[in-house]
Amino acid sequence: MATQSTLEALFGGQAAAKVLLFIENYGDGYASWIAKTFEMPVSEVQKQLQKFEEAGVLVSRMVGTSRIYTWNPRDPSLAGLRQLLQSTLDFGIPEERLKAYFRQRRRPRRRGKPL
Repeated sequence: MATQSTLEALFGGQAAAKVLLFIENYGDGYASWIAKTFEMPVSEVQKQLQKFEEAGVLVSRMVGTSRIYTWNPRDPSLAGLRQLLQSTLDFGIPEERLKAYFRQRRRPRRRGKPL
């Protein structure tokens, strides 16, 4: 089990750890959504996403005007990395932070349905 601070030390900073945890949790993402979630500058998130894409960990595709990033299935180290990230999400992050950042609703809610 790794904590978020362990990931920050391994990947060289908070932004890198947050980006990878976000992609592991949601499966994919785009820079402005990640930046909005963590209240970070979009340019910082874009720099991390580009770094991981150049390293071959992530791949991207254009959907409309957004560049969507997801895991590169051809990366040989992917299984170990994702296992480390998943164990961090399961055991290494406090519950209140987990709810705030990693449990956002992704499906639309029916109109008029109470919260």
